[in-house]
Amino acid sequence: MGDMSNSDFYAKNQRNEGNHAAGFGCSLMDLRSLMELRGTEAVVKLQEDYGGVEGLCKRLKTSPTEGLAGAQPDLDKRREIFGKNLIPPKKPKTFLQLVWEALQDVTLIILEIAALISLGLSFYHPPGESGGETCGAAAGGVEDEGEADAGWIEGAAILLSVVCVVLVTAFNDWSKEKQFRGLQSRIEQEQKFQVVRGSQVIQLPVADIVVGDIAQIKYGDLLPADGVLIQGNDLKIDESSLTGESDHVRKSADKDPMLLSGTHVMEGSGRMVVTAVGVNSQTGIIFTLLGAGTEEEEKKEKKGKIIKSFILAFYKLVPTDGAAGINAPGSASLINVKKQDGAAAMEMQPLKSAEGGEADEKERKKVSVSKKEKSVLQGKLTKLAVQIGKAGLLMSAITVIILVLYFAIDNFVMQKRPWMPECTPIYIQYFVKFFIIGVTVLVVAVPEGLPLAVTISLAYSVKKMMKDNNLVRHLDACETMGNATAICSDKTGTLTTNRMTAVQCYVGDVHYKEIPDPGVLPPKSLELLVNAISINSAYTTKILPPDKEGGLPKQVGNKTECGLLGLVLDLKRDYQPIRNQIPEEKLYKVYTFNSVRKSMSTVIKLPDGSFRMYSKGASEIVLKKCSHILNEVGESRVFRPRDKDEMVKKVIEPMACDGLRTICVAYRDFPSDPEPNWEDENNILSDLTAICVVGIEDPVRPEVPDAIQKCQRAGITVRMVTGDNINTARAIAIKCGIIHPGEDFLCIDGKEFNRRIRNEKGEVEQERIDKVWPKLRVLARSSPTDKHTLVKGIIDSTMADQRQVVAVTGDGTNDGPALKKADVGFAMGIAGTDVAKEASDIILTDDNFSSIVKAVMWGRNVYDSISKFLQFQLTVNVVAVIVAFTGACITQDSPLKAVQMLWVNLIMDTFASLALATEPPTESLLRRKPYGRNKPLISSTMTKNILGHGVYQLIIIFTLLFVGEQIFDIDSGRNAPLHSPPSEHYTIIFNTFVMMQLFNEINARKIHGERNVFDGIFRNPIFCSIVFGTFAVQIVIVQFGGKPFSCQPLDLEKWMWCVFLGLGELVWGQVIASIPNSRLRFLRRAGQLTQKDELPEEDVNEENEEIDHAERELRRGQILWFRGLNRIQTQIEVVNTFKSGTSFQGAGALRRQSSTTSQTQDVTNVSSPSHVSLSNVVSLSPSAHPPPPPPIHHPTLQSSHFCVLTDINVN
Repeated sequence: MGDMSNSDFYAKNQRNEGNHAAGFGCSLMDLRSLMELRGTEAVVKLQEDYGGVEGLCKRLKTSPTEGLAGAQPDLDKRREIFGKNLIPPKKPKTFLQLVWEALQDVTLIILEIAALISLGLSFYHPPGESGGETCGAAAGGVEDEGEADAGWIEGAAILLSVVCVVLVTAFNDWSKEKQFRGLQSRIEQEQKFQVVRGSQVIQLPVADIVVGDIAQIKYGDLLPADGVLIQGNDLKIDESSLTGESDHVRKSADKDPMLLSGTHVMEGSGRMVVTAVGVNSQTGIIFTLLGAGTEEEEKKEKKGKIIKSFILAFYKLVPTDGAAGINAPGSASLINVKKQDGAAAMEMQPLKSAEGGEADEKERKKVSVSKKEKSVLQGKLTKLAVQIGKAGLLMSAITVIILVLYFAIDNFVMQKRPWMPECTPIYIQYFVKFFIIGVTVLVVAVPEGLPLAVTISLAYSVKKMMKDNNLVRHLDACETMGNATAICSDKTGTLTTNRMTAVQCYVGDVHYKEIPDPGVLPPKSLELLVNAISINSAYTTKILPPDKEGGLPKQVGNKTECGLLGLVLDLKRDYQPIRNQIPEEKLYKVYTFNSVRKSMSTVIKLPDGSFRMYSKGASEIVLKKCSHILNEVGESRVFRPRDKDEMVKKVIEPMACDGLRTICVAYRDFPSDPEPNWEDENNILSDLTAICVVGIEDPVRPEVPDAIQKCQRAGITVRMVTGDNINTARAIAIKCGIIHPGEDFLCIDGKEFNRRIRNEKGEVEQERIDKVWPKLRVLARSSPTDKHTLVKGIIDSTMADQRQVVAVTGDGTNDGPALKKADVGFAMGIAGTDVAKEASDIILTDDNFSSIVKAVMWGRNVYDSISKFLQFQLTVNVVAVIVAFTGACITQDSPLKAVQMLWVNLIMDTFASLALATEPPTESLLRRKPYGRNKPLISSTMTKNILGHGVYQLIIIFTLLFVGEQIFDIDSGRNAPLHSPPSEHYTIIFNTFVMMQLFNEINARKIHGERNVFDGIFRNPIFCSIVFGTFAVQIVIVQFGGKPFSCQPLDLEKWMWCVFLGLGELVWGQVIASIPNSRLRFLRRAGQLTQKDELPEEDVNEENEEIDHAERELRRGQILWFRGLNRIQTQIEVVNTFKSGTSFQGAGALRRQSSTTSQTQDVTNVSSPSHVSLSNVVSLSPSAHPPPPPPIHHPTLQSSHFCVLTDINVN
């Protein structure tokens, strides 16, 4: 259904074909067929049919330099003829569909059936007047006709309460869906694009782009529409999302000018004319085809769905074994087995590159529907729900069996009554009543509120996190953040303000500590410097006048370039006239900045035909390529290696130690004849003449040091990973408080990092990384690969008993792999490229590190909210199940009736999850260590609370049940016949039960054994309104509920007693808090994901996991096996060597050869703890025997070579 809109869209566009004259020189179909061509074919077609790109622009009535005029009627006309730039989304599920889905719950289905049978039978009366006596006790106690006629009420009330539960569930799903769509549209609105309109460069939301727009594209963009390149500099595009080709495609106006929507700009910049938008772009066409496909699939699926949901529901209640059980509720993994083999095969290949991930991402998107198990919390909750469900099922079965047997034995054996055919319906009615009691026990036992609580808590947090500048793209990222143990942060823009200002410079052999007066500088040097900066920077980078009077000038574009342009303005010059004189089209060749070059160069043709290249970049890199430098009068002199070293010591290091980023500006002249080979980059970018070195300051954000201190207090290690010089990085790290002088930590650069973690073959070894990362605090001059390696190394490490949970921030295109690999990836909303945002889980809309700390706080809050809810719900569960069970067994009737149970279930599940899941976070959350992945959901304190309150409630209820009638001097409600009216006795029990739950809900607000349970209660209006609301409804139910709720109105005194017994909960809570946990050794923590459980769970869902994560889990066994063997061997060698009394060179850095396990490429070379390598590498197999000690070379015994590990820690 949802995708019909696509085809309508399509048909409408085709109808517009006819009026293609409509003033434009080409129709929609012409442009579509043009965009299907590639390479030279496209160039020829453009040339022949349109007269090149200029001709195309003419036909589309746009100017290649000035863009569209931007008049509204013109834009509307373009949208009408060529379509809008949006792909219509699938229709959301209607409320009725959601209701239907909520009805699929198996416990509800059982209840409905039971209620219908009960309804049907209640209208049947046994024939004959004497029916009452003949059927014996069965019909005993029916007082009058009116009462007997009311038998249908119970069935109807159960149906009504089922309807309530279904509507509430459906409404929750609906609001969740609505929020999610709001979030999606917010993410889409965030994406803006630079377009030239009326010769002004403006930022437009992607949806507003029309055919004929001139778009400016740059490094890191995700192209929003199809287009033809007008002019490009060194442009490389990653088209893997469309073609699956992982190599970057080089684009140029004369060879391959076709740019497609949905592809990523990996290098360079340029301008394109938009030729196709929305459903007519290449991505749109694919989406349309996909849409039609999914529709047919859905029809097929629907048939299988009902059967599937029954099977699933069956699994949910009767898990066949651990694996199915862990997985059951709410996950379709049982049915995914078909795909398993293919997935496993695919996952065995290690992720070599970021591009490899692209195709897999499509796979992953398909699977993401059933991706319920990804988050740790949901894994734990599912497991817990299954354990409770099993217990509930058992209890309810036993209840029904005991009731039926008791009835049968009492009637047919003890009183020897015959089974009379006409009484059959009455007997059946009894059995149905017993069955309903059993099902009610089950309903109360199964905590279906758990998934609801998680959803509410996450949805609420996500909404609130928006205000804290966190735009959450994946719900579970929010909860994972609470477990984070490490944050790898960028420096620029995250820890610093990203407002670059030039504060020092070195020109003409003089180091100026502040920007000098232009008169002091040699005029020639000044001229070259101003030209070099103005021309050799992206023309999209500008400094605009401030928005507010007296504010700072606005920096647009690349911030480092803004700092340099600021230097030009400080030297009382202007860059704009120079750019106007040499517009972008006249630039002869541009080598754009990328992470490999770490520099940018631009070549221009001088009036005499010769060429000049301006270059700028990281000072130590550019200076290495300089052979000359301008002296104090602006003349070039030779720059020897000795001078370079001196310059580094005297100029660059002092600047870097002040926390400045150092940029070197240089130039080189080339003759016109012969023209240099511009593709031979190494020769071109050498033999430069240095003009000046600029020190650019990027001040630390004022709120960062405090935020980092909070992180450290919360047990989170902050590491800085930056492309800057090591001295700059260290200075900033000290200012931020990441490192404190005198501590034992590592600050290294990318080169040293790679030297330490790679073996002689250049392969990364986990054991080597394990020696580096725990102390590493600053990684400078790092490449994106280093960042990815570090993140992967920390995540894969098995050193600590807990697996590290790593958050990473990134803004560049090349940060994509690291963001994807991390447990939580943060992309920068302002400075981040589209590629980074696409790979991330959370977008920081203000690019600020302190927002990450807020995310940690919210994440921990989600965890605590769920625990609060669990503590409350399990208390109710335990009590209600035991009461219903023992009551039924002793008095043949549950003291809490089915409808009352459903009301209690509603309070417990829906309302309590709303009340407890919406607690706002407090600073105190940041004063404790992270929970870790295998911490149990229910801590010993919580177990103590659950058992303690359970005992109190059971004592009260059983006292009321068995001696209540004497205490209150009322009729006993026990052993009442089938359709007897409600008794005051049972009403008091029900009312007291609900009162105790209400007050216990207040106790549940604290789970770490705090005394003051009212602390901050008024900060949560939802909680207060729910508690008061429930109280009000309870009064209505008791006083006016009558027969449907089996309630008899109570007088004030009895009400006061009920409330008083409820209040006892608060006092009892204080008593429990006084008992130290250490006394209660027997408390077992539940819901714990032990390592053992975690593995099968990850295996069952391996296809839903990240590729390399699943692969790691598959391999973990092998790795541990080898590592264990390795260590044993090392020890045996060490022992043998000591016995022989001499030394040998190095006890076994035994490396597994690839032949043993070719697929463990990722983690080959798990070397043993010693630092030296064996001369004879031993190939191990699981049954390998310890090899003989190696030949002895060394006369002295250096014990430092050995690391004897007696405990092989296999976790």
